[in-house]
Amino acid sequence: MTTTLSIPLNIFFFHQIQSTPTSSFLHSQTVTFSRRKATLKIACSGSQQNPQQQQNQQKKKQFNTNDTDSDGEKGYDPVGFLVKRGISHKVFAQFLRERYKALKDLKDEILKRHMNFKEMASGYELLGMHRHPEHRVDYMEWAPGARYCAIAADFNGWSATENCAREHYFGHDDYGYWFIVLDDKLREGEEPDELYFQQYNYVDDYDKGDSGVTIEELFKKTNDGYWQPGEDRYIKNHLEVPAKLYEQFFGPNGPQTMEELGNIPDAETRYKEWAAKNGPSPYAVIDDGKNYDIFNVKVDPEWQERIRALKPPIEYWLETRKGRKAWLKKYIPGIPHGSKYRVYFNTSNGPLERVPAWATYVQPELDGRQAYAIHWEPPPEDAYKWKNKSPKVPKSLRIYEAHIGISGSEPKISSFNDFADKTLPHIKEAGYNAIQLIGVVEHKDYFTVGYRVTNFYATSSRYGTPDDFKRLVDEAHGLGLLVFMEIVHSYAAADEMVGLSLFDGSNDCYFHSGKRGQHKFWGTRMFKYGDVDVLHFLLSNLTWWIEEYQIDGFQFHSLSSMIYTHNGFASFTGDLEEYSNQYVDKDALLYLIMANEILHVLHPNIVTIAEDATYYPGLCEPTSQGGLGFDYYVNLSAPEMWSTFLETVPDHEWSMTKIVNTLISKKEYADKMLLYAENHNQSISGRRSLAEVLFGEIDEHSENYKESLLRGSSLHKMIRLITLTIGGRAYMNFIGNEFGHPKRVEFPTSSNDYSYSLANRQWDLLEKDGVHRDLFTFDKDMMKLDKNERVLSRGFPSFHHVNDSSKVISYVRGPLLFIFNFHPTNSYDSYTVGVEEAGEYELILNTDEIKYAGQGILKENQYFQRTISRRVDGHRNCIEVQLPIRTAQVYKLKRILRI
Repeated sequence: MTTTLSIPLNIFFFHQIQSTPTSSFLHSQTVTFSRRKATLKIACSGSQQNPQQQQNQQKKKQFNTNDTDSDGEKGYDPVGFLVKRGISHKVFAQFLRERYKALKDLKDEILKRHMNFKEMASGYELLGMHRHPEHRVDYMEWAPGARYCAIAADFNGWSATENCAREHYFGHDDYGYWFIVLDDKLREGEEPDELYFQQYNYVDDYDKGDSGVTIEELFKKTNDGYWQPGEDRYIKNHLEVPAKLYEQFFGPNGPQTMEELGNIPDAETRYKEWAAKNGPSPYAVIDDGKNYDIFNVKVDPEWQERIRALKPPIEYWLETRKGRKAWLKKYIPGIPHGSKYRVYFNTSNGPLERVPAWATYVQPELDGRQAYAIHWEPPPEDAYKWKNKSPKVPKSLRIYEAHIGISGSEPKISSFNDFADKTLPHIKEAGYNAIQLIGVVEHKDYFTVGYRVTNFYATSSRYGTPDDFKRLVDEAHGLGLLVFMEIVHSYAAADEMVGLSLFDGSNDCYFHSGKRGQHKFWGTRMFKYGDVDVLHFLLSNLTWWIEEYQIDGFQFHSLSSMIYTHNGFASFTGDLEEYSNQYVDKDALLYLIMANEILHVLHPNIVTIAEDATYYPGLCEPTSQGGLGFDYYVNLSAPEMWSTFLETVPDHEWSMTKIVNTLISKKEYADKMLLYAENHNQSISGRRSLAEVLFGEIDEHSENYKESLLRGSSLHKMIRLITLTIGGRAYMNFIGNEFGHPKRVEFPTSSNDYSYSLANRQWDLLEKDGVHRDLFTFDKDMMKLDKNERVLSRGFPSFHHVNDSSKVISYVRGPLLFIFNFHPTNSYDSYTVGVEEAGEYELILNTDEIKYAGQGILKENQYFQRTISRRVDGHRNCIEVQLPIRTAQVYKLKRILRI
């Protein structure tokens, strides 16, 4: 056996390895302490992980370690969805394989800079302004093109020199990250803290004040509470025991080499002899004969038992943390709450002032040419405290899309609080289970609706404070509503004074330089997705909204703008080569894959929606199978079809075949489709809403008034009902359109004298009897239909009757039979449609009811229909129903008859 003199490794093993008996002094070899990795296998009786759980665990391991995907990773096939769909296209398949290799290379590059992907997507924890517990605020910014960085603010008189990056405080690194420390200032008459690690507790016990314990008392209490009397002598003189042992065994002039030592008893025997005379040594550690390991040693059992029973004196160290009152009494905050500030750069093009890229609260000036970041650090007693948890994601989504500013009835910009108090209860009453907010992120001009984003981490100050937005989200969750955001990562505002363009003086900091960095038609800047630091910014932005504001999902705006270098403004024939040619931005695709992987691994309940007019192949396929990983995609063709039909196509020329083909899009992706009859594009972008088209030109005094009103209300209901029920598991409606809002949205601009008259919603229409209240009643019952009958969550409908001549569409979805008569003049007293199941069908929703602004032609005795045994539409049975013009009916199979 051998023994060795050990040196403390850390505080946890301090008591175990202080000193040993002696013979190893004579050895010149070095002993290595190795920590062995143990593998723990847990077997749970009666339960086994399914493949999906194993895949999720595999992904989580990747995102929390620096392991990367290997070529042989199980379940990963770069062209998997092509095989699944039976698609054979060599060029596109090769593109997917090359994209997969590029993704692996990108992940490897990321892991050279970051510990893991979770850290990579959490940049907001370091960048921007952050309170440090050691009475200071730390500021970090990425600006690789800058030569000098400082904070210019109202609290330092907008000085460009007082608070700057200093070399001994890190300054900046090779990647262009700047670091500035804003020390809290001592109040007059106060002395600096005696402990350099003195911390102030900002959240817990913020009113605790100063404990009053001095440093001397603190150290005395710590030692007295842990060490027994006399033990500190061994701590301070840890070589005392081995030295005495050596002298006792060999005398003051003992042997110095192995040859001089000769044969001596083994270490354990010598120690036992010594301990019999002198008592056990608490610091004796003897090797058990194996390769030396700190877990395989022999020590005095009494000492070991006592030391294990002790707890480290953590409670005394916590006394170094003082309360917020003590901090305010002693220090003036380095940057007070509510301070205005900007970041100052010295660049090759001269000095610049910018709004920090990671600022969380920004206030633009009235003229829109300048903006300030606002330091948001309210006292803990005033900060918003969450009350509700996010609801579970339902199997079907009924989304209510809204813009905060136009949500009120007054001609002004509505606030977060207005929306929470007035609009959220309406959404709950209407029967929706999710809301989608547009224009929430800070943007330069109000009239841009929020698409030209300037500050990606800030809620728009037009609507209130960050805490006001937290309250809105919290109240929505309390009502059982999920909260989605439309996120704009496809481009950014080109304004230099308020956005990221020329942020550090260079043209290629966040964006591409040259033509590739400019959107061809919109005058916006295009991100440089292949840059790791830009990915760091964008991916962190997604997790920021989830962690800080508990957002439940994102709709990614205008993917075609980022996926293609032509920004999607090109003709597509459907050939897969168009999705893999030289105009495709592979870096943008890699970003979308990374975004979906990170979001779904770190936040399994998150919902991601793709808005892509080109329907890029694999939008909603798993990333492990060569897809982009979205949960839903938006069918953008549907609202365009409805607008075209209403504005340019006479009613008698409407094609039922085109309606069905457009709404169902691609059958194989139906369960991933989000449908809407109209969204904000039909109401905002200089266009008319469907209701304005249907009702806007009706003259109350004309002789055809009633007929025109009936046509408008009938088509309004039918269009929404067939859009909701024909396919897909998600439906969306824009604010106000559920009751046929008669006016479009028009934001205040110079062309309308900056008027707010059309930048609101006429909620008063719901307080009076009339068509708008009736349409709202129908929309509520339509939402109840999905809630009670689970229409959207059922499988794809069976289409058996699409007749362009009679203008009738009929299909079955689950136990429900839907029949639509779009004919403008022909009613049918006994129209026959086929059904598979023989039985009794009950009419559960009829668009022609008087309470829905209909005529009420069908009577109660016509609400039950029994099938006839006759083959129609390829089915063995049929029913005969009365179909008035422009009406829709929903029947439910109540009783099955066996024939």
